[in-house]
Parts: sequence; C-alpha cells; structure tokens
Amino acid sequence: MADVQIVWDLENDPDGNYWHIIVEGHGVTQDEVEEVLRNPRNPADVSRTTGRFMTFGPTSTGQYIVVAWDLVSDDPKIIYPVTAYPVPEPRGN
Repeated sequence: MADVQIVWDLENDPDGNYWHIIVEGHGVTQDEVEEVLRNPRNPADVSRTTGRFMTFGPTSTGQYIVVAWDLVSDDPKIIYPVTAYPVPEPRGN
C-alpha cells in the first residue's frame, strides 16, 4: 500500500482519529501508523469482531503494532486509521 493516501482528522478534534490514536496515548506515533500502513510486506486481515481492516507490522522504533482502518476509496486508495496500538509480535518473526 505504498501509494495509499492516509486521512487524519485535525489534531485538535477530540472526536477524530488523530486525537484518539496519538493524543490519548495509545503508545504509537503518527509516523509509526503510516509506516506500518505503507509497508506492502505487512499482513492485513479483517477483524472478526468489528469487520474493519487490520494491518500488523514492525516500526522503525522497534515496536510491533496493529492499525485498524476503514477503506474510504479503492481508486485512488484512501484509508482512514481508526485505532492503533502495540501488540506482541507473532512468534517465529
């Protein structure tokens, strides 16, 4: 998803994704979220509980995170991160 456009709400919007993920302290940065989403080697799946897309991957800071996101448009590819947080890295990686 290297060519993906990632949509962020305004930094001062307490109901937005930036506020939820970054300001409320989920332990990740905006750069880490975008790094994981743009890396085509990171696996994506669909959550069985929410139906949202989930992308898992390592960051350059050494964290392993999951990003839950919604597809806004397929052409061009535009996605909206909903939440992101550190998770244990799968065994064998």
